Amino acid sequence: MSTVHTVLNPATARPVIDVPLTTLEQADVAIERAHDAFTSWRAVAPGERAALLRRFAAVVDAHVDELAELEVRNAGHTWGNARWEAGNVRDCLNYYAGAPERLFGRQIPVAGGTDVTFHEPLGVVGIIVPWNFPMPIAGWGLAPALAAGNTVVLKPAELTPLTAIRLGELALEAGLPEHVLTVLPGRGAVVGERFVTHPLVRKVCFTGSTAVGKQIMAGCAEQVKRVTLELGGKSSNIVFADADIAAAAASAPYAVFDNAGQDCCARSRILVERSAYDEFLSRLEPAVTGLRVLDPSDEDSEMGPLISAHQQRTVQGYLEEVEVAFAGTTPGGDGFWVPPSVVTTEDPSARIWREEVFGPVVAVMPFDDEAHAVELANDTEYGLSGSIYTADLGRGLRVARAVEAGNLSVNSHASVRYWTPFGGYKQSGLGRELGPDAPMAFTEEKNVFIAH
Repeated sequence: MSTVHTVLNPATARPVIDVPLTTLEQADVAIERAHDAFTSWRAVAPGERAALLRRFAAVVDAHVDELAELEVRNAGHTWGNARWEAGNVRDCLNYYAGAPERLFGRQIPVAGGTDVTFHEPLGVVGIIVPWNFPMPIAGWGLAPALAAGNTVVLKPAELTPLTAIRLGELALEAGLPEHVLTVLPGRGAVVGERFVTHPLVRKVCFTGSTAVGKQIMAGCAEQVKRVTLELGGKSSNIVFADADIAAAAASAPYAVFDNAGQDCCARSRILVERSAYDEFLSRLEPAVTGLRVLDPSDEDSEMGPLISAHQQRTVQGYLEEVEVAFAGTTPGGDGFWVPPSVVTTEDPSARIWREEVFGPVVAVMPFDDEAHAVELANDTEYGLSGSIYTADLGRGLRVARAVEAGNLSVNSHASVRYWTPFGGYKQSGLGRELGPDAPMAFTEEKNVFIAH
C-alpha cells in the first residue's frame, strides 16, 4: 500500500504534489500528544484562549488568497468560491473567539444549599473532513471545539488535504500551542477509523456519505462516544405558481450546480406547480446554458470540474440512464468535467430522483397543490435543506414547517450561515453544527451541589 497520495488538479487531471499519508502508529502518537496538550489548553484563561483564536483568524485572513489558490488547484473550486471558503474559516474563528468567555453555567434553586452547573470540555475531538468543502467544514468543527477548551485532531479527505495542512501550519504561526490542533492526512480506514476506536478521542465529527456515517456511529457506540454526523441530501426547490418565476428560474442553477453539484445541500430536485411548469422550464434553459463553466483558475468561472475520474464516471452513469432535456457546456480537456444537466421526470421512483447524484444534475417534476409538493419533498430518506419560492408568506411558513429538513429558505437558497445552526433530519445527519450553541456540543454539562 502506498505511503503517499498524489494530489491531482481536477481541472487538468495533472499531479499537483505528493502528500505523505499518516500511519496508524503516527495517528496514535498524535492522539496521545493531543491528549497531553489538553490539560494545559483547557486551563488557558478564557480571555487568552479567545485572543489566540482571534490571532489565528487574523493569520488566516492574511493568507486568504494563498489558501484560495490552493483550493482552486486541489479541489477544482472556482476562485470566487475558494476565496469565500477561506474567509469562512476566518469568520468562524472570529465568531467562536467570543465563546470562551461566554460558556455560561447556571445557578439552580435547591433546598439546603447552592446548585451550579459547568460546561467542561470533552478532551480530544476527532474531526473528519470531506473533499467537497475542505476548508469551511474544517473550520466549522475546529473553531467551536477549540473555543470550548478541547484539543483537535483533524483528518482531511485523502483527495483534498492541502488547505487543511496549511491551516495547521497557520495555527502554529498564530501562537496556538503545539498539539492543540493536529492535521493528519491519511486514509479513512486508517486515521478516521482510529478516531473512532481510540479511547482518548472523546468525540468524532464526521461529514460525508450516509453509508460511512452509519459505520462511524456504530463504531462510536462501542465506547458510548459522542458523535456529530453531517451526511447526504436530496433536497427540493419548491416553486409555486404565484412566485416570481423568472427570479426562481434564474437562481435555480446556483442552488444545485455550485461546486459542480458536489454539495449535500444541493437542491437537486426542483418541484414546480403544474400551471407554471412550462414557463419555468423555458426560463431555466437559458439560465443553465448560460452558466460559465470554465477552468476554475479563470476568475469568471461559475462552475468547475468534478473532484475525480471516479466521481465523473459515477455522475455520467446516472445521465446514461435518462434523457437530458438540456445542458450547458464544459471547456473539455483532460479534467473531470460534466456539463450542468437538466432532466424531467414524473416518476418519484426514478433513481435520478431518489439518489444523491453529487454532480451537476437536477431533476424537475411538476406538482398539483401544496399538499402534493410537501408529499413529494418528504418522500426521501434524506432531510438536509430546501427552498420554497412563493409570494404568499403564510404558505412559505406553512411549507417550511411541513418539509422534513433541517435548513429551509423561502425565496432564497441560503443554507449555511456560521451564526445559525446547521444539520439534517432523518438520514442526513445527527446533531447540529454552527450557530451560537455549537461550542456546547463539545462539552459535558456538570452539576455541582454545595450544601450550606
